[in-house]
Amino acid sequence: MTTDTAIELCRSAVLLALMLCSPLLLVAVAIGLIMGLLQGLTQIQDASLTFVPRLIALALVVVLLLPWGLSLLTGYAVDLIRGIPGTI
Repeated sequence: MTTDTAIELCRSAVLLALMLCSPLLLVAVAIGLIMGLLQGLTQIQDASLTFVPRLIALALVVVLLLPWGLSLLTGYAVDLIRGIPGTI
């Protein structure tokens, strides 16, 4: 295995991780911003008010995007396994 191959494998793994995590991070930030605005408007400062809606929204996003994420992961795994003869 050459260094170019190792760098390409690492680059594609990091890119895949970013693609899988970015929807979750965007939803978490959006819910946090919305709940922060609501807490500021109502003057209710309770930690569970931000935690529970964020947890529910993230669980919903995971359930909705699970087929997409699994297809990305299986595609990456298939590409890795198919590339084994070329790297040896």
